Formats: sequence, C-alpha cells, structure tokens
Amino acid sequence: MAPHPARGLNPTVDVVPPTVTSSALSPERRAEDFLELVERSKRGRLKLYIGFAAGVGKTYRMLQEAHALKARAVDIAVAFVETHGRVETEALVAGLEVIPRRKIEYRGVEIEEMSLNNVLKRDPDVVIVDEIAHTNVPGSRNRKRYQDVMELLDAGINVVGAFNVQHLESLKDVVEKFAGIPIRETVPDSFIRLADQIVNLDLAVDDLQERLRSGKIYQPDKIPWALSHFFQEQNLTRLRELALREVAESVERNSEARGGDAAERQLSEAAGGGHSQRRVMVCLSAGAPAGDTLIRKGSRLAGRFSGDWFVVFVETPREAPDQIDSESQRILMGNSDLARELGAEVVRLRARDPVDAVLDFARSHRVGHLVVGRSRRSLLQQWLGRSFPMRLVREASGLDVHVVATDDGEATP
Repeated sequence: MAPHPARGLNPTVDVVPPTVTSSALSPERRAEDFLELVERSKRGRLKLYIGFAAGVGKTYRMLQEAHALKARAVDIAVAFVETHGRVETEALVAGLEVIPRRKIEYRGVEIEEMSLNNVLKRDPDVVIVDEIAHTNVPGSRNRKRYQDVMELLDAGINVVGAFNVQHLESLKDVVEKFAGIPIRETVPDSFIRLADQIVNLDLAVDDLQERLRSGKIYQPDKIPWALSHFFQEQNLTRLRELALREVAESVERNSEARGGDAAERQLSEAAGGGHSQRRVMVCLSAGAPAGDTLIRKGSRLAGRFSGDWFVVFVETPREAPDQIDSESQRILMGNSDLARELGAEVVRLRARDPVDAVLDFARSHRVGHLVVGRSRRSLLQQWLGRSFPMRLVREASGLDVHVVATDDGEATP
C-alpha cells in the first residue's frame, strides 16, 4: 500500500475493547483484528474511524483497510464513499466493488444517496460507509445514515464507517460555542457505544492546515475562508482534544462493560440500597429552550460513568397541558425526543413541589448525579435560597448536583 499522502501523520489509535491495539499496526494487521471480531458474531460488527476535522485521512484509511480485507478473500464492497475530488482517495476506490447508489431529484437537483435496499440485496460480508452523520433526502427509508447502518448491522452485515467528532450529538453545544459555526448533522452517543472498534485518526494541527493550503482537502476558492473560520488553530486544537478524549472514554466504557465489574457494582448497590454514583438525572421544565443543552450535558456525564440516566419533567399545576402554551409543549416534546435518541429514559412526574418530586425519584432509583440549569428567578430568590437549584443543593444530601449555566438562564422545573 502506498503511504498516506498527509505529511506528519501520527500513528492511528486503534481501540479494540477491552484492550488497545498497537498504534503502529499495518492496514493488513488492522483488517485481521476486525475480521476476528466479525467471525465471533452473527450480528454485524461495527468499526468506526473518528477524526477531528475533514482531511485527517478517515476515508483514505477505510479504503486501505478495504483493500487489505479483499486481499484476504473477504467479500467486501463500498456502500458509500465521498472522495471530495481528492486524487489519492479516488485512486483507492479503483479495484473495489461499489454498490450502485440511488439517485433522487430534490428541489430540482439530482442527489445521490447510499441505497440501503441495494446493499441489503447484495448482502456482502463487510461494507464501507462514509459520512455516517449525513441526513438523508426527505422521503428516504430512514432520516439519518446512521439509522441505515443500524439496519445493516441487524441484517448481519459488518460495517466500517467514519465521521468527525464534532458530529457527536452531546458535543454539539460545545463545538458550536467555541467554533462559532452551527452543527446541523449529528450522531447520537448511543450509536458510538455500539462500536466494536474505534480508530482515532490523529494529525498535527500544523500538518492539517498545510494539507488544506496545498489543496488536498478543499478546492482553492474555499481555502481562505476555511483557514479564517473552522480551520483556525484554536478550533482544531480543541477538536483534536475532544476526539482523543472520546476515544479514551470509549476504551474505559467498554473495558468496564466487558470486565465484569458492572455486575459487581449492581450486586453491591442492591445489597447496600444506596445511590449509584453512575446514574444521572437531568431536570427539565416544560418550555425550557436550553433544555437540549442540559440533555447533552447529562448524556456526556452518563457516558463517562457508563451508567443509566433519566430526563425528568415535573408537571406542577401551573405546567399542566392545559396551562402551558403550544410553544412550550413543542419544546418539551422536542427535548423528550432528543433525550430518547441519546439513550435516556424520559419520565414525567406530577407534583406540587418539584424539588420533593425530583429528590424522591432520585432516591428511589438510586441516582447519584442531578443536572439542573441555572434558574432565572430574581437575585433575591437566589440569595434567599428559594430557587430550584439552590433548594436542590441544600436538600439533596448524598447527591451531587451539577448546576449548568445556559445562554437563556432557564432550564429548570
């Protein structure tokens, strides 16, 4: 195989739960490791390549692995790859079977999408799926490409896929805040936890910017804008840190899940009847516009602990369905859908006092961490300790209360 064209590419970090594979492995050896996982399960296995920005080499490495698997007589095909006109990447597509895409006319433009039906009909052992965070054209079988991938896995087809870390749902708010750009396409955290292998493609920030300047990532007319916006050094540095941290946490989650200590924790909690420090609960009000921020915070916290988590809304008499406006109801439904997508159990309680209801639920379900937004009540209420967060801090003995600052300042019962 030809070396990767990127100058100064650091070794790949292969995460093979519960251990970490050597970062110096060749594509052939990495392919062999994945093949061993494939042979151990009838359900499809998932391998993810994660990068911190476009141009780090995700697609290139996936295609390298495809050739290595083909050389071992594995039935492999390309379900969807986007080369973005990069010559080195296009050269690697040659010699691989490419499953025909479906063509759809949308708003007067012909768009090519991955054909889920064609892939299922072809039924290869392994398929390559790029840009997993992609949103499918309206009218498609699934709204998102990651949902297509889950169907392939359920059908017993093994998938090697890729996406960038900024598309992870729970990081959306963080990246939008420091990068100053909207993240429109996301993948739920629950999806990445399905992965049997995670590969972080790490590249020095200076080298990535040099690749951009030399025209190996975007067309020349887009380079100046990219360098002055998303590809600024501070943005890339933060994204690189997030990618490394996500892979490290994935190692820890999978090691614990497969090492037996999860069962021991459950037995210990059942015997002691105390709180599970790994269970998280997010508290929402009916029309909190920043509720999605709290949900993503809760998702990240639950992900670090590898624990169950809840999103709880307390319906007080003032927040009964006939008392709140349609906009508040729409926000509540949207927050509930997001929470379920990220893997939370959504709970609706009815009570006059939201603090008592939240604490009763937390203690009966052995929750260890409460996540709540900063209240917009008056400074006097805050100082007197009557606001929802302050009451929780005062009354939640034995629980950790995380008070999260939100842009609008209101996300609590």
